[in-house]
Order: sequence, then C-alpha cells, then structure tokens
Amino acid sequence: MAEKNSYTVPGLTSEVGARVAEILQDRLNAYNDLHLTLKHIHWNVVGPNFISVHEMLDPQVEAVRGFADDVAERIATLGSSAKGTPGTIVSERSWDDYSIGRATAIEHLGALDLVYTGVIETTRKNIEEVGEIDPVTEDMLIGQSAQLELFHWFVRAHLENSGGQLSTANATSEVDAAKQAG
Repeated sequence: MAEKNSYTVPGLTSEVGARVAEILQDRLNAYNDLHLTLKHIHWNVVGPNFISVHEMLDPQVEAVRGFADDVAERIATLGSSAKGTPGTIVSERSWDDYSIGRATAIEHLGALDLVYTGVIETTRKNIEEVGEIDPVTEDMLIGQSAQLELFHWFVRAHLENSGGQLSTANATSEVDAAKQAG
C-alpha cells in the first residue's frame, strides 16, 4: 500500500496523492522498460525490412522516454519520489524481460505486438483507476495511451494480412509471437 506523503496537490488528500503516485510508479517502470526494449530491438533487427523498422522505432523510443519523464515529474508533483533505477524496474515489474535477441524485423515486430498489448492494457486499467480520483493524471495517461495505441498500430500493420488477420493472433509469448510472425 502507498505510504502517506507529507504533501500533495491541492484537492487530494496525502493518502490519495500517494496512491496515485504508486500507480504512476508502475507506469514509470513500464515506460522505462519499454523504451529500453524498443532501443534493444532497434539495435538487433536484421533482414530485408531492417531500415524501415530501425527508423520507425527511434521516434517511439523518444516519445516513450518523454512519457517516463512526464510520469516521474507527476509523481514528484504529488509529493512522492520517482524511482527510475534499473533495479527498481527489475524488482517491481510484473512482466518478464524481453526475450528476443538478434532477429528479423518481422520476428521482432511479432514479439513487440505482445509487449505493446501488455503496456496498453495496463495503462488503460490505470486510467480507469485514477479517473475516479485524479482527472489530471487521468488526462496525462489518456494522452500517452493514445500515442502507444498509434505505435502499436504501426507495428501491427506489418503483421496483418489483407483480410485484417494478425499473424500473432494466438501467440502466448514473445517467442511464440516471433515464430508466428516469421
């Protein structure tokens, strides 16, 4: 449970401010992990679609880094301390580390489809929870979610056939998704 802050933003109790900060810490961990994962893919993508995927990922990396900064600053505004260390990401995350190394563009995009799905689903749950108590944080997360969904569409466009079916539709792991996409 969130610890009580000595202060928070006007209109919220210290307890509520601390709870919102706790929710945001999970987003900070996810965004830090995501921008590192995107950069990992950027460095390890190979094959005929290398350059298009390589160049598609850099703006996503920068945007997600910006999301992390916005979230960390909101945590501080709420009177809490943002934790941005690698150890925090590893110890507090509820997901496994990205599992694909050097692979083709389509294999990485298959795995990235699942990564984005997880980040977006959790962000939407956080939007619902903070929407009840802090519309400012809700608004920030809604804007970030819209961008994440756009990036996810960019990824999925590579995985979709002309009938609208995703090659990764039944994947249950990144490795499975990479195999299905490839």
